[in-house]
Amino acid sequence: MKSDNRKERDHILDVDHLSMHFTTKKRGKTSVVKAVDDVSFYVERGETFGLVGESGCGKTTTGRTIIRLYDPTSGTVSFDGKEISGKMDKSLRKYITDNIAMIFQDPIASLNPRMTVQEIIAEGLKIRGVKDPEELHRQVVAMLEHVGLQAEHASRYPHEFSGGQRQRIGIARALIVKPQMVIADEPVSALDVSVQAQVINLLNKLKEEMGLTILFIAHNLSVVKYFSDRIGVMYYGKLVEMADSDELFKNPMHPYTRALLSAIPEPDPINEKKRKKIHYDPEMHRYGDGNQPSYHEIAPGHTIYCSDGEFEEIKKQWKA
Repeated sequence: MKSDNRKERDHILDVDHLSMHFTTKKRGKTSVVKAVDDVSFYVERGETFGLVGESGCGKTTTGRTIIRLYDPTSGTVSFDGKEISGKMDKSLRKYITDNIAMIFQDPIASLNPRMTVQEIIAEGLKIRGVKDPEELHRQVVAMLEHVGLQAEHASRYPHEFSGGQRQRIGIARALIVKPQMVIADEPVSALDVSVQAQVINLLNKLKEEMGLTILFIAHNLSVVKYFSDRIGVMYYGKLVEMADSDELFKNPMHPYTRALLSAIPEPDPINEKKRKKIHYDPEMHRYGDGNQPSYHEIAPGHTIYCSDGEFEEIKKQWKA
């Protein structure tokens, strides 16, 4: 899925044929779960790349494998031209943590309840050698104010805050080390709708002010459309379609993408009742020997995972 004009683009992240398989044992039998299976995509510097799909499709595992919370089964991940998927050592760990940060889905579980907000946010600075208490406090307060909180919040504990405030603390913790890229793993899914908008607007603001690149993982397509420059759609460990945000919503070509978009509810209850939803049946593909799927580009930047025969049909639909 690599672009032909790759050298002309400013890629900050390249994911090539990434796989993350887990071995499980049940009743003495061993099985392999292919959470991420041969996934390839790139993220350009300064953009927001949305990774969407239903629960269990592998999008969170992809993000965690990129940042090396998991060691990949196969494939390569490169950040700013340097491979970060190889054997882990101190220098590689430092390179990853200096440049990539993660905002987690659950703002309650991701914050240590026994630490103050000051201690939580300052932890990354301490690891990077900032020891002076006054300097630590100064930087923590500045970051708290940057994410819409106040200086007096530094001495409080996570349970004293609302869900939206906790997520702001998580954002502050991620950004205090000034990373180049942030992996936001469903950062608003646990929040009320009104609070979701506030957090999304905050991320947009911080992206512009700090020059961030964001890998935005979510299942809410409406949020992803608003927030992302390009979108990749995952299904059962595979990246089945990738395109610019507007292009994907205007011309979805993979049947799973069409089914996913048809699930977005209409605000008008009368139209919602009348409209026909699309059901995706993976058995429709009938892949076999000599008919295996691969990545095909239907238009510049618009890639679909399908067989050669399916691609011929998709081209007919595209022309129509």
